[in-house]
Amino acid sequence: MFDRILFPIDDSDGAVAIRESVYALAAAHDATLHVLNVADTAHDSVTRIGDEVVDALEIEGEELVSETATQAAERGIPTKTAVIQGGVAATITRYTETADIDLIVMPTQGRTGIEEHLLGSTTERVSRETPVPLLTLGPDAAGVSPPFERLLVPTDGSDTAAAALDVGIDLAVADSSTLQLLSVIDTSLFGSELQADQYADSLSETATEIVTAARDRATAAGVNDVVTTVEEDESVVAGIQSYAADADSDCIVVGTHGRTGLDRYLLGSVTEKLIRTASVPVLVVPPADRDTEA
Repeated sequence: MFDRILFPIDDSDGAVAIRESVYALAAAHDATLHVLNVADTAHDSVTRIGDEVVDALEIEGEELVSETATQAAERGIPTKTAVIQGGVAATITRYTETADIDLIVMPTQGRTGIEEHLLGSTTERVSRETPVPLLTLGPDAAGVSPPFERLLVPTDGSDTAAAALDVGIDLAVADSSTLQLLSVIDTSLFGSELQADQYADSLSETATEIVTAARDRATAAGVNDVVTTVEEDESVVAGIQSYAADADSDCIVVGTHGRTGLDRYLLGSVTEKLIRTASVPVLVVPPADRDTEA
């Protein structure tokens, strides 16, 4: 399913910790692993050694990608390496397009303090800009190896949720996984018990229709094991995380934003909160038309 996987790497603990998971993923899909280091032009890294002017970040980057490629080759994984100067998120996105990448894999945490926060921000920026799926691995997910046996796909019935569902279906078919379809009703939007009484039944009915339609789509595509669930929670993120823990989900597959306007912003916020806090890998799927968006 994924033929060309991009692994942007630096020397942070987060990136180093997920290397084995990246190798396992590439091996499972018989993919070529592209190992990229971005020599961040936001940092002054030029120095002089004798009469020669060198870029310390580029030298460090070459060592990192070479070491990673060697480890991958020892596991029988074909690799391509690159060290490129530029802004980190923008360079990753450009490389994704020029190298025809199918999947990006990134950690959610980097070094420590400010640097850790910045790497997390980089992963979130890539999630907003990438034209291909992005798999994020947090500290608790490091060491996780595919195939994923239980794929959780939260859905709100939007076009973006449908794009995530399609990727989840493809993965479930390829790996014979259980597909867990979840719709979370956000009870914080009710505002009062009266509103809850007025809207709860209607929202539950709509949510049930959404997961039922998703189930029909999955079974028609060849997924053998599909579970549908409607939950209520004061937070969509908390509802997803609670279900993932109770159902022993291996990976959460989610879109980057929902419908339009405020809905789009809110679902984007849900996705970014999941990236930061989920204890399992999060596969972020962009909208189908992202490469044509302004």
